[in-house]
Amino acid sequence: MLQKLNIQNYAIIDELNITFSGSLNIITGETGAGKSILMGALSLILGERADSSVLLQKDKKCIVEGTFGSGDQPAIKKFLLDHDLDNDEDLVIRREIAVNGKSRAFINDTPASLVQLKELSILLVDLHQQFDTLELGSSGFQQEVLDALAGNKQQVLLYRELYHQYQQQKKELVELISRQASANAEQDYNQFLYDELASAGLQENELEQLDTELKLLGNAETVKQQLAAVCYDLKDSEQPLVQQLKSLVNRLHPLEIYHEGIPELSKRLLSAQVELKDIADELEHINDQVQYSAERIQWVNDRIAIGYRLQKKHNVNTTAALLGLQEELGQKLSELFNLHESIGEKEKAVTELQNSCLKSAKTISTNRKKAIQPFEEKVNALLVMVGMPNARFKVDLQPLENLNEQGTDKIDFLFNANLPAGAKGGIETFEPLRKVASGGELSRLMLSIKSLVAEELQLPTLIFDEIDTGISGEAARQVGNIMKGLSRTHQLIAITHQPQIAARADAHYFVYKSIRKDRIVTSVRLLDTDERITTIAQMLSGEKPTAAALQNAREMVGN
Repeated sequence: MLQKLNIQNYAIIDELNITFSGSLNIITGETGAGKSILMGALSLILGERADSSVLLQKDKKCIVEGTFGSGDQPAIKKFLLDHDLDNDEDLVIRREIAVNGKSRAFINDTPASLVQLKELSILLVDLHQQFDTLELGSSGFQQEVLDALAGNKQQVLLYRELYHQYQQQKKELVELISRQASANAEQDYNQFLYDELASAGLQENELEQLDTELKLLGNAETVKQQLAAVCYDLKDSEQPLVQQLKSLVNRLHPLEIYHEGIPELSKRLLSAQVELKDIADELEHINDQVQYSAERIQWVNDRIAIGYRLQKKHNVNTTAALLGLQEELGQKLSELFNLHESIGEKEKAVTELQNSCLKSAKTISTNRKKAIQPFEEKVNALLVMVGMPNARFKVDLQPLENLNEQGTDKIDFLFNANLPAGAKGGIETFEPLRKVASGGELSRLMLSIKSLVAEELQLPTLIFDEIDTGISGEAARQVGNIMKGLSRTHQLIAITHQPQIAARADAHYFVYKSIRKDRIVTSVRLLDTDERITTIAQMLSGEKPTAAALQNAREMVGN
């Protein structure tokens, strides 16, 4: 609920402070007094764009501030929580326009963006201005209205959750199929590369080890000669080193009793003799293993050639890199096989979700069809009340081939402003209302529809800017009655020129121009009962109301 509106330095408004009631607030005044300027200022805190041209005094900034009672609305609390904003009992929205045209917005004194203001404004205010055909003509609003009257709220929530899951699964299926197409295009080539590497049968570090072996085989004779010579000197010469060390150890043994350091040195010499003997044995063993083999050399050369050819082909330098590539190719081939299985599972999930969506959409569609006739009858009855006896409203519901966000129905509100005499339903002349309804007709039609669905849609504060265009007399009285009924559960703020509507106000504000510091500015005041009677009498008969007009106004206010 909009509790207070403060406007400073906007258009022809110097400064205004308005406190609104929680029910029916009526704003009247002469044409050009600035009534719609109030709506323009209000639109600023609802996220509309502005520039420095709105400044009354070009050297001062413009400030528009609205105080709203958010109550316990979960949607507003969630918005404040999601955007890290203070969750106070009152919600204060402020918009400032600097002299250079730049603007700033604040929610509870925290800087906010225009996108955030617009998102929040939807939860706070329903602003319907004259000739505003966008909302009533939009398929989203029409679907929301019909579903509210059909009691589809929970079904629609369930359907949308299923539909979003369905869309996500379809998207994932398309991605899998795309991956499969790419993989199929490369499958034969990848299989060839994998088979080529697999047939090579390379082992870990094999090429590096074969390269070392080839060097040994190429120098086998020289290696064997040198190894044999070393072994001979260690073990088999006329004075082998191993035997000499053993002899030296034997010569030291008798001397151990004469000096305490000799036993330790004797042991070390013995260890050296044992180590040399082990070395000689191992060298002899290596010498026995080294054999020159032309066949082995040829085999090793062939294996290295295979390996080096594969390395050059794949631009790598090690056996490990080739084996890694072989594993990677194997994984790609395995993934392709798994893709077939994944696609099958995903197709099954998509089909199941599609069937669930269709089932839910069918229930929603059935409820919509049941709600159409009583909805049409109520709207048409209200149209007669608001001064359009020859107008007819109709809901067209057509099945769609494919699922969409709204289900399987295409909903269109149709309208005929002047049904021919004797026509039965006027089917041939009905057109989408966004194409054929005038601004005044749309305003009254919107009022009629919103009066039926306001509670179900939980509409916020309702603001109507000159909804009475083109009506008077009994039609205006009925519009006033409808608005009065709405105001019992909703806050309404309406600009009107009709005394019949103004008389229904719980709070009546009068907009007028005055001269302040040699400037013409707009002012607003809340009228008391006597002022209301005088103002309504003037609306009935002119600037100097007659006694009859005053009496009539008194009766209208009293009733």
